[in-house]
Amino acid sequence: AGLAVIGAMDGQDQRPGASGRRVHVTQAGPSMPGVPAGSCQACEPGPCKMLAGDDRLLRSAGKALVETVITLPPEMIDHGRHLAADRAGRQTHGRRQRLRPPAKGGLKLGRCVVDEVGVRLDGPVGDDKGELPAVYGHECSGVVEKVGTGVSTVKAGDHVVVTLIRSCGHCHGCSTGNPVTCSTQFPLDAKSPITDAEGNSVVQSMRTGGFAEFVLVHESQCVAIPPTMKMASASLLACGVITGFGAVTNTARMPAGSHVVVIGTGGVGLNAIQGAHVSGARSVIAVDIADSKVEAAKTFGATHGVNSLTGDVAARVQDITEGHGADYVFVTVGAKSAFDSSYGLLAKGGSVVLVGMPASGVMSEIDPGTMAAYSQNILGSKMGSARIQVDIPNLVDLYRQGRVKLDELVTKTYPLEQINEAIDAVKRGEALRNVIVF
Repeated sequence: AGLAVIGAMDGQDQRPGASGRRVHVTQAGPSMPGVPAGSCQACEPGPCKMLAGDDRLLRSAGKALVETVITLPPEMIDHGRHLAADRAGRQTHGRRQRLRPPAKGGLKLGRCVVDEVGVRLDGPVGDDKGELPAVYGHECSGVVEKVGTGVSTVKAGDHVVVTLIRSCGHCHGCSTGNPVTCSTQFPLDAKSPITDAEGNSVVQSMRTGGFAEFVLVHESQCVAIPPTMKMASASLLACGVITGFGAVTNTARMPAGSHVVVIGTGGVGLNAIQGAHVSGARSVIAVDIADSKVEAAKTFGATHGVNSLTGDVAARVQDITEGHGADYVFVTVGAKSAFDSSYGLLAKGGSVVLVGMPASGVMSEIDPGTMAAYSQNILGSKMGSARIQVDIPNLVDLYRQGRVKLDELVTKTYPLEQINEAIDAVKRGEALRNVIVF
């Protein structure tokens, strides 16, 4: 129920230098509108000329022509080009996978644009990356291709942002205004919509599986955006922007005139900085271990910057805040050292907001006596406590007004085949955010 499909299996390849893309699909039944049974989408009229009995799946040579040959049973939809990790944690490009059609309340989306995440899949992934086999990618934008029955918030043809936040609207978390804590078990949670050629289940990572041309999601995960908005910029709204910005405006509800420290100036931290700036912070102190990232933070609203490897962060915070300390410290990285150091930066009555996700088992110690005596607080912030149907349209408005920067967050776009290059560039500190475009 509540499903949708977003796909990109139409027309020519739009990548610079590409000679075009043909998708060859032979129909075993009338499951694809406009494609008669037994015919091929690329070779019409008549059967597919590429199908030679050996089920050739994906042939790619850099930016040359990409051809896909897939035979679909009547009840399945092609998953399109995708990136996955197999059971051994090895990277797989374009192995045949299938996506079931949208059921009640569901959506199919295509022409996806996906913000890359820091998981390089050219070697074994292991248990720390979750259950395998899996399709990764969790923040994307695309075009709705098909909707299931009961879908009312979006329609075919809509441009949308797709998030990992799946909510029912009536459980305790949803009814108290915190849909990111929704406790409802959806059919998509119980059974992945993705299977391999043998019918075995493939994990839809982070409820999205966005490193693919099509995704199948619940309608509660989608928000319509203006069709004129850049897809690459829009994809960032799905996680990094709402998480960082929302930590300030939703979780902390930071009042104007506050002194703010943001530890970590990556994709989430930069948006926490933007949230504090837009909300009228008196000072926004960016803390990172790279001078280049500290300087970049100033273009997004930071008033001061400190390299924690070469500077005394606590002393600098005391100096900037005239001895008071920070009213809010947003920890947007998952390092134990960042958590441990954050409490000592607080003013009396101040709050540490934990945004970054550490590895499982990481522990951080506090002095409860000091925190109680100084009325200090620790707040957890999942996905910026976002209400996506409210927050994303608001962020789009701020973006269109020039008050929130999205285009400037995107350093470069890459095709799926170059995803490892995109991730390596971020790890080397050469990019703020790189985006995969289909």
